[in-house]
Amino acid sequence: MNKDKLLLTGASGFIGQAVLQQFSQRGMSVRPVYRSVSQASGVAGAEVVPSLDGDTDWSAALKMVDVVVHAAARAHIMRDEALDPLIEYRRVNVQGTFNLAQQAAAAGVRRFVFISSIKVNGEGTLPGQPFKADDVPAPVDAYGISKAEAEAGLWQIAQATGMELVIIRPVLVYGPGVKGNLASMLRWVQRAVPLPLGAVTTNRRSLVALDNLVDLIVLCTQHPQAANQVFLVSDGSDVSTTELLCRMAAAVQRPARLWPVPVGLLHLGARLLGKQAVAQRLLGSLQVDIVKNHQLLGWQPPVTMQAALQKIKETGL
Repeated sequence: MNKDKLLLTGASGFIGQAVLQQFSQRGMSVRPVYRSVSQASGVAGAEVVPSLDGDTDWSAALKMVDVVVHAAARAHIMRDEALDPLIEYRRVNVQGTFNLAQQAAAAGVRRFVFISSIKVNGEGTLPGQPFKADDVPAPVDAYGISKAEAEAGLWQIAQATGMELVIIRPVLVYGPGVKGNLASMLRWVQRAVPLPLGAVTTNRRSLVALDNLVDLIVLCTQHPQAANQVFLVSDGSDVSTTELLCRMAAAVQRPARLWPVPVGLLHLGARLLGKQAVAQRLLGSLQVDIVKNHQLLGWQPPVTMQAALQKIKETGL
């Protein structure tokens, strides 16, 4: 009997739901993994795996599976209440990932697609000096460190077992159902709230529409040249914070009410309030180079930023 199933972890998540929908629309045989019976209820072929750590038994879920797409993780948490966040990130993102990959290799899985994070590369770039897929990792926070450690261990497992490995590091992902800072910005724009960000025009941020990320993930489950490669992913159209807010406003047909407060003054205010991390995300740059995706896979982002923002407007946050 031929193996043709894809195992998808994190099927209830923001990215996982969209990946599952795309697999299904393309007629691909997929086994989605959920943490609870209630989440899996009514989903064809669903598997329930309550925990993701070094002791999880994946034997039932991995039967007759050819490719694993591992999207489940302890996600980046803005207000982490764990006593030691790195320990918790490592328990799920490192030990849980190693355990799944080792069992997958033993079960004869051909390819393991790991959804990592741009935080493996670092927290920011200088304008015009984007991160590249083959840069030396330089994670800063606990989440990024756990993803970098997971990647390093996966390479060891892949080399020891011959299982193909694909690592995808998305930048900030946006689309219907998005949460966090980007959702807040969209709500501000929808309400025409005046924002002091009209002078943030020289930074550059790479973002990736959910549809673009999913398209690359699906391609990486199949393309021969994706094997044993790392890919960064974005829309391929970097914007300043001011431009991003203006594009959001255009998508929702609201005025962009932006005050041109000097960037240096914004940095000073952030330091005084202890909000340097927020300032970095709003005022700093983080760009990625996705030329490798086109050269190796022939992949270009199929959806423009404006179309993706319009989709959010039509379907809601």
